[in-house]
Formats: sequence, structure tokens, C-alpha cells
Amino acid sequence: MSDPVIPLPPRWMLPVTGGGGFPVRRVYCVGRNYADHAAEMGHDPNREPPFFFQKNPENLRTDGLFPYPAGSRDVQHEIELMVGLAGGGRDISTARALGCVWGYGVALDMTARDLQAQAKARGRPWIDAKAFDDAAPCSALTPVDQCGDHAEGAIELAVNGEVRQRGNLNQQIWSLPEVIAALSARFTLAAGDIILTGTPAGVAPVIPGDRLVGHIEAMGSVDVTVTRG
Repeated sequence: MSDPVIPLPPRWMLPVTGGGGFPVRRVYCVGRNYADHAAEMGHDPNREPPFFFQKNPENLRTDGLFPYPAGSRDVQHEIELMVGLAGGGRDISTARALGCVWGYGVALDMTARDLQAQAKARGRPWIDAKAFDDAAPCSALTPVDQCGDHAEGAIELAVNGEVRQRGNLNQQIWSLPEVIAALSARFTLAAGDIILTGTPAGVAPVIPGDRLVGHIEAMGSVDVTVTRG
């Protein structure tokens, strides 16, 4: 391999409960994976093949702040289970999918809903709406041997003390093993990959000054304040 002609960028790291860092490779997100959220967004909530989009490793932010992006007037919260992989490959079966998981956390898939609507209307990608700077405030990752694998558990987000999103992991249309299997049929997964597994109903706008507190049973919590960008 040739010598780099510019300095190598640092590998993005997520903090780990108990110490250490998790080096992030890619960030995959599952779209409309809860039937009630699909319905509130105007889509058929029946089971359909999962679809995916990506955020960037640098979108993951763990300092408890979310700077409101200048390009949007309608940014909405989406609480999601965050999954970190310790291994991967192609065509992973559902039977061995959980064996690829290193740990779990909680993330907010912040979405510029106005920009997303414009992109949908024009048949364009969602990058402006989903992958803007700091678009995924999140918790640390907790190793699976500390928190366990859970197919169910309460997921909840409150804004300024008022609960807006409430659901259960067992309401996911596609379970985590199915999500990993479907992703690996499209992409070669690897250690360092992050997966955000979808959000329950109740997404709504935020404004600077709002405090967002989210929790997923046994998986962790996130506490984020919206600031002016």
C-alpha cells in the first residue's frame, strides 16, 4: 500500500460501559421497522422486505448535546436500539446472527423531516435529512455479556418530561437476527458496524432548549439537550 498523501483521519470511537472504545466502521439504519410508526408516516404497516439507509460514524455523538442543524425547520426525534457488531460476513443466517453482536446502546436517529419530504417527492436519497452533522446522539455501548440479548423490552423517549414515544422491542416488524441476515445479504458486515433498528410511533419536532431522555430496558439510556447550531 502506498503512503498516504494526506494525514489519515482518526477512527471514530464510541465509549464503552466500564471503559475502552468501540471503533466504528459503518452505521446502518432500518427504515419503518415498527408497524405503528410506518402507519403514522403514511405507509402500509404490513410486513414488507426491510430497507436500509446509512448515517456516518461521525454522526454518533455522546456528549449529551444535539446542535440544531441550520438547514432544517422541522427536526424530529426517533429513539432506536443501537447494536454494535463484533463480527460479520455475507449471508449470515438468523440462527447465528446474534453471535455477531458485541454490545447494545441507545441512539436518537434525528431526522430533518422537511428535507426528507423534499427528497422523497423528488426521488432522491435521504442524506441531507439523515446524515447531517451530529445526527445520531447516543449512549455508550454496553457489552452483551453485561446486558444480554433481549427480543423484548420497553423503549421510551420523553421530551421535557413528557413521554412522546413508548413501545417494546417485540413490536419490531423485523427482529434483530432477521435485520442482520437481511443486511448481510446486501453488504459484507464486519466488526465495528453499528445498526440502528427502527423507532416506535410518536416521532415529533424538537426545538433548541428541549431535553430528550430516552431509555431501553436493560440496554441503556440517553440524555440529550438540543442546542442552537
